[in-house]
Amino acid sequence: MNEFGKIFKFTTFGESHGKAIGVVIDGVPAGLKIDEEFIQSEMDRRRPGKNRFATQRKEADKVEILSGVFEGVTTGTPISMVIFNTNQKSRDYDNIKDIFRPGHADFTYWNKYGIRDYRGGGRSSARETAARVAAGAIAKLLLNELNIKIESGVIEIGGVRGEEEDFEFAKISEIFALDKNR
Repeated sequence: MNEFGKIFKFTTFGESHGKAIGVVIDGVPAGLKIDEEFIQSEMDRRRPGKNRFATQRKEADKVEILSGVFEGVTTGTPISMVIFNTNQKSRDYDNIKDIFRPGHADFTYWNKYGIRDYRGGGRSSARETAARVAAGAIAKLLLNELNIKIESGVIEIGGVRGEEEDFEFAKISEIFALDKNR
């Protein structure tokens, strides 16, 4: 799936080992103040290679706004953002180019489209989520104007349930745990 939403709509593009990934967002009204530092802070939260539970691929995830924003304010036209890939090592996948990986979307994509980008999974790579996070950052800015705040964290893992809900702690926890004592 490449397109999401009904009113606030976004379409992602690019592949894990292509030149870039990105997003085009439609449905953002004119006049929304865009805080590029906030967008980058959201990108930094999902950036790979920061902890032992994530891929060790090192990407800056630097967002570049191409259109839809003028002098820090939305124009009401589609907002396009690009994130250039800088640390892809396609050669690392040469040994599996003829093998479908169990538990990955390799076969599904090949069956649906008749072509398979074995280099890191192409569109089915977790790298594609960077474009979704960029769109989500714009959505958060819009929701903030309506005094709506979205936060998340892990409440329970394997039957061990936290007792506290500290959203600030979840932002620094390697596993996004809400309870610093569990």
